[in-house]
Amino acid sequence: MLKKIDVEHLRLGMHIHELCGSWMEHPFWRTKFVVTDPNDIRLIADSGIKEVWIDDEKGLDVSVSSASKEQVEAGVDEALMNAAVTGTPQQSAPPKLVAMAEEVQRAAKICANAKGAVVSMFNEVRMGKAISGEAAGELVDEISSSVMRNPGALISLARLKTADDYTYMHSVAVCALMVALARKLDLDEKQTRDAGMSGLLHDLGKAMMPMEVLNKPGKLTDEEFRIIKSHPEEGHRMLVEGGSVGAVPLDVCLHHHEKVDGSGYPHRLKEAQISMFAKMGAVCDVYDAITSNRPYKAGWDPSESIRKMTEWCNGHFDARIFQAFVKSIGIYPVGSMVRLASGRLAVVTEQSEKSLLTPHIKVFYSTKSLTYIPPEVLDLSRPGTTEKIVAREDAQKWGIKNLDQFWVVE
Repeated sequence: MLKKIDVEHLRLGMHIHELCGSWMEHPFWRTKFVVTDPNDIRLIADSGIKEVWIDDEKGLDVSVSSASKEQVEAGVDEALMNAAVTGTPQQSAPPKLVAMAEEVQRAAKICANAKGAVVSMFNEVRMGKAISGEAAGELVDEISSSVMRNPGALISLARLKTADDYTYMHSVAVCALMVALARKLDLDEKQTRDAGMSGLLHDLGKAMMPMEVLNKPGKLTDEEFRIIKSHPEEGHRMLVEGGSVGAVPLDVCLHHHEKVDGSGYPHRLKEAQISMFAKMGAVCDVYDAITSNRPYKAGWDPSESIRKMTEWCNGHFDARIFQAFVKSIGIYPVGSMVRLASGRLAVVTEQSEKSLLTPHIKVFYSTKSLTYIPPEVLDLSRPGTTEKIVAREDAQKWGIKNLDQFWVVE
């Protein structure tokens, strides 16, 4: 039977069914487990969580002295009320769109917690444990909520990963990109959640790749590349054995490296043989990969990456999916450096709902005087604005070493 108890009454041998609070408030990847380590009790208490649900059929019961009859009965009543709800769970209203400055701090917290959760997930996979579909779903829901409020915030922050963080934050970034793309394709709520789950789990097979190969700073040998190319099948195998995710994440995990011209792997599928979701995964995976710092190369500018991907589109990506992707993040994604008609340099801070060509920008440098100027925020879509973007620019060309400081709002 499920019982809600105060954390102070939690003991070794109890089976935790649920931690009362958002996954962001506690340090555990799983929410259902038997307490076998005294340190876990301390971590739960230190996280600020006050109550937990336990299942006395799967672990030790709470003593009568620890939980009052009223507590137990209240817990049963709450469980019955939850069980009485039929059909699909009630969904909250779609989050209201908010400004970048408002969402970015919240997105930063989600990124940090999501990274910890993915690290834990990969570690458990390495130890032979199955993925918890429910826990992964909670992660997807948190990431999706941020994307719904402002797509640019979390997607852009997740791109700012270090080379050491890449494997883990890549999963978070692709999850967010998949959700944003699903929205642009007008997919329904279930399909959007499936897309997010697919992004989160698409590279799970890399948990089983040798670290010296995965993080090698130089070019891979043919044998090392063969090993890395096995990660889709390895991830698919683990997800199948775990049995806790649906057909869409399984498909994307296995086929996100397929290309429409048939030159991809592992099965060299072509065009219609590749599902819509796998085509989405291919685009989102490549974009985050080429814009991120890797052990063997620095990431490209976001707008330059879009230009490169456009060149590859015919053989690599599905054209309709790629066009929707560009609409979801912009021709000049957040973080892109651009030159204006006035000769000033600016960084893109937010997309405009009016046009892909008129984002919000922060001007910070004069190419005429070769000096930094007081930052100025402009909405290029605003009527009467005379400034316009004339070109992409490379920060290194101008000696600008920390471009991100101009768009990440503290």
